[in-house]
Amino acid sequence: MAKKKKPTTVTADAVPASESEVKKAQEADEDEDGSDDDASEIELLQVDVGDVVKLKQILDETVAGAFLDKCFLTEDHTLDNMKLSIMALACTFAMVAQFAPLPFPDSRPVLGGCCAAYFILSGLLQLVTTFWDKDCIMITKPVEKAKNTKNVDIEKYGLRIRTSLPRFSEFYTVIIEFQKKYADGENRPFVKATWSVGHFFDVEGMFDEFGLENEIEELYQRFESGKFDNPKDYFHDKLSILQLMGLSNGPVPTPSSSKDKKEQ
Repeated sequence: MAKKKKPTTVTADAVPASESEVKKAQEADEDEDGSDDDASEIELLQVDVGDVVKLKQILDETVAGAFLDKCFLTEDHTLDNMKLSIMALACTFAMVAQFAPLPFPDSRPVLGGCCAAYFILSGLLQLVTTFWDKDCIMITKPVEKAKNTKNVDIEKYGLRIRTSLPRFSEFYTVIIEFQKKYADGENRPFVKATWSVGHFFDVEGMFDEFGLENEIEELYQRFESGKFDNPKDYFHDKLSILQLMGLSNGPVPTPSSSKDKKEQ
């Protein structure tokens, strides 16, 4: 009768790690700890609240970023490309006037023509910015597929994002509307929200970027669902640009006045 063999177990002694492996492991742990600290810390942007131009620039950039990152819209650069083309053509005339290989007495017609073309193109660019661009900070492309069937026009037309921060005022207004031509007297679907800049900035100028992004996301969801504001509360482009330039003596829109109009 054959004898059963006893099971044998083989144990291996732990091999000591080399110094390079230990250093790599320590560096990996430090990197993980540093990434956790960076994720937990949020850097806030500090702005001089007395600088109204810089204040509006920060607000406009945050609003545009919220539509791109939070609302997942695509920006339409057609108008921007047109303005860049006009200015590039004006710069071309300026370069010809500066570097044309002609002696001065003979180059007078060329210099005169180039200077005239430069000033005409610069004036055209200013007209486009004042009467076409106006208070618009961003134009988007139509949405590929609307989430809500009540607002099907969002698939046909892009959105026009307008902002306003009048001089000597603390109220910042954002308006969302369609980028299309309207006949006189035709109602324009839009949504509007007005906040005090103190809602996003503290006394020291610390900027609550995420708070503004959340407000813009809620405003866009209201527009996407077709819950438009009262057409009587619509501010015309001409009035808004005059308020931006400080040439309008009319009342500045406030959140309280907007609510009172809706209740009436």
